[in-house]
Formats: sequence, C-alpha cells, structure tokens
Amino acid sequence: MGKGGTLSDGVIKKILLSYTYVAIWIFLSFTVIVYNKYILDKKMYNWPFPISLTMIHMSFCATLAFLLIKVFKFVEPVTMSRELYLSSVVPIGALYSLSLWLSNSAYIYLSVSFIQMLKALMPVAVYSIGVFFKKEGFKKETMVNMVSISVGVAIAAYGEARFDSWGVVLQLGAVAFEATRLVMIQILLTSKGITLNPITSLYYVAPCCFVFLLVPWIFVEYPVLRETSSFHFDFLIFGTNSFCAFALNLAVFLLVGKTSALTMNVAGVVKDWLLIAFSWSVIKDTVTPINLFGYGLAFLGVAYYNHSKLQALKAKEAQKKTAQADEEAGRLLEEREGEGTDKKSESQN
Repeated sequence: MGKGGTLSDGVIKKILLSYTYVAIWIFLSFTVIVYNKYILDKKMYNWPFPISLTMIHMSFCATLAFLLIKVFKFVEPVTMSRELYLSSVVPIGALYSLSLWLSNSAYIYLSVSFIQMLKALMPVAVYSIGVFFKKEGFKKETMVNMVSISVGVAIAAYGEARFDSWGVVLQLGAVAFEATRLVMIQILLTSKGITLNPITSLYYVAPCCFVFLLVPWIFVEYPVLRETSSFHFDFLIFGTNSFCAFALNLAVFLLVGKTSALTMNVAGVVKDWLLIAFSWSVIKDTVTPINLFGYGLAFLGVAYYNHSKLQALKAKEAQKKTAQADEEAGRLLEEREGEGTDKKSESQN
C-alpha cells in the first residue's frame, strides 16, 4: 500500500481502539452499578450492607494495586512524603469513603434509573464547590445552565414512581462528597504537581478509605452481621464483584490515557441512558414520561456544559500555540537582527 494508505490504516486503527476502550469502560461501569444493585437490594441478593461491600472493594483493590505497582512494576509509583500523604491523600480518602458509602447505600432505596438521573447533578455540585473554593470563576451563563440542570433533575424526581426521601438524601450526599473530592484533588494534589492515575490512586487512597470505613462499620453493620449467623461469605459473588470494580478503575486508566477525560464524560452520558433503558426493561423499574422529560432537560444542560468546557479547552490550546508562535517569531527576529549587526561590523572592519 502507498504512504497515504498506511496513514489511513493507522487512523482507522486508532479510532477502533478508542471505540474499544469506550465500549470496555461502558460495559464495566454498567456491570459494577447493576452488580452492586443486585447485591444490596433486599428484593434480589438481599445483602444490605453497603459499608461492608465498600470495604471488600477497597481491600481487594488495594491488594491488586500493590501487586501491580510493587511486584509486577506495571505502573510507576509516585514519590510521596508522609506529610504530603497526611495533608493531601488522607482528606481525599475520607471524602471518597463517604461518597462510596452513601452511593452504595442509595441502591437499597432507589431504582437504578432514578439514581442515574440524580447523578446528573454532578456538574452542578463540582462547579458550585469550585466557585466556593475559588477554583472556578463565577459566570452568569454557566450558573443559568446549572439551574437548568437542577430544574430538570427536580422534574425527574417529581415524576419518580418509587420516590424515597432517605434514598434521595443519601444519593445527593454522595454527589456532594464526590464533587468535593474532585475539587480537593485539584487543590491538594494537582496544584502541587502530583498526578495520580487510577492505579496509583487506589494504591494510596484505598487503604485510607478502608480505615475510615472501619469506624462506622464497627458500630453500624458489624453487630448486625454478628447476629446473622446464617451468613457465609460468598467468594464467587464478592470476588467477581470486587474484580469488576478494580477492572473499572483499570478501564478508566486506559480510556483517559488513550483518549481524554472529555471522551469519558460523553461515554458516561451514553452509559446513563443504557442503564435507564436496562432498569426499565430488565429490572422492571418504573420510568415515567415525567422522569424522562426531566432527565432529558438535565441531559441537555450537561451536554451544553461539556461542550462549553471543550470550547474553553480549545481556546486555551489555541492561545498557547499563538503565544508559542509569537515567541518563536521573536526569537527568529532577534537572530536575524544579530546576524545583520555582525555583517555590518565585518564590512566596517
């Protein structure tokens, strides 16, 4: 094949790989959500212990992350002092443990479809907390968009057939803690030049999460589990569930590394619609027209927010390239002026 044909094959291969990474991430994210719902729901596997389930995930993920980093050398570790770990990673671990605990607890009370609709509030929470901590600039246009997303979610909540106030409080709390965690990563890690991929994040954060969850587990779930003498640890169920949770983090590593975070956001929207369809058709959750109208409105707001972020990134990149071009042009001009001065000095001599 010619040179053009080779280039075309390379581009096609890259596109196919990108779609493969997206498909793997959607499948694993979908699987983990439905699997957690299956385990925690009282009408299914009937093991309503979200703290215990999260602790199993954290211990499994921490062990595999340790093996990948220290034994198999799959990922390079990040050099981190004890002071930095205590001041930066520990607060992030605390927020992550609360986010996981509350989000898993919500599956006991709410349908999968409604939880996905409530998760549409994530950009609202991230932006609001970012403005509060001065990591985001307040813009009237963006705030109007955040309000439209909130209104859409409120309409979806109004149309929910199995509305549970406590479940909504748990999910909104999970969104708030997760949004705070994302902003804290920017403040406590990114601003210090430290970047953690999903594997190194689990290596440092998962043990911390386990310790934080151990305290409420002792008082909330351990007494109940101790009295439930009929319970036997199901290695097949919890082993495969934990492996899916770890594989999801690995898929995030591949997806963001080979494509971009924005691609993951777009793929997340596709995953949410698939979960809503699955929840309605397979799990037989009730999805009302008001649900869909409200979520559709929120979806448009989220899509516009992602589009605005993309345009801002493009503008920033263009500005950076312009500055580099100006700098290069200035350097060339200085070199030419220097050469002209040298020639003039030689002719005078």
